[in-house]
Amino acid sequence: MRRLLNYFLRGLVLVAPLAITLYVCWVVFVRIDGWLGLPVPGLGFVLTIVLITVIGFLGSNLITRGMVAIVDQAVSRLPFVRLLYTSTKDLLNAFVGEKRRFDKPVLVRLSMQSEARMVGFVTQESLDRLGLPGYSSVYFPQSYNFAGNLVVFPSSHVQPLDAPSADIMAFIVSGGVTGVPASRAASSGVSRGQSP
Repeated sequence: MRRLLNYFLRGLVLVAPLAITLYVCWVVFVRIDGWLGLPVPGLGFVLTIVLITVIGFLGSNLITRGMVAIVDQAVSRLPFVRLLYTSTKDLLNAFVGEKRRFDKPVLVRLSMQSEARMVGFVTQESLDRLGLPGYSSVYFPQSYNFAGNLVVFPSSHVQPLDAPSADIMAFIVSGGVTGVPASRAASSGVSRGQSP
């Protein structure tokens, strides 16, 4: 009986990630397809992808950038809309935009009295504008969650990691279960001096 249970659990580990991924992709596909209500299945999804790509192409044009700036200014005058718009825009830019923020994985020493470290991403290397010279802001994604915490540390506590950002994000989000490639190792230098 124990062996059957082990086989079931092993099968669950193999089937569940694939099933969940396919289900989420199907739901997204059907939902986007349903927005346009076209009679041909998949046509709404394809048209949405094409439209977003065309808008991205136009957004790269100098003339269109002026229109985007006008929209940004108009939205910035509306209190609640401004908060929602800028937060969403900054979040998307952090992951896929031209000004990516989660591209500097680091190891952070929590205090000088502790050997404990946390893995995160530097979002601002200098906080001089906030009156905090020598400090950096580090974002710590939470495992198995779409949330995280932003913490400010002295730059001397922040040590860059020599690993791809996507691998570090997968490592954190999986609670450390997903491995980082063995060929990568933590570098010994930091952006502002040596690690303590």
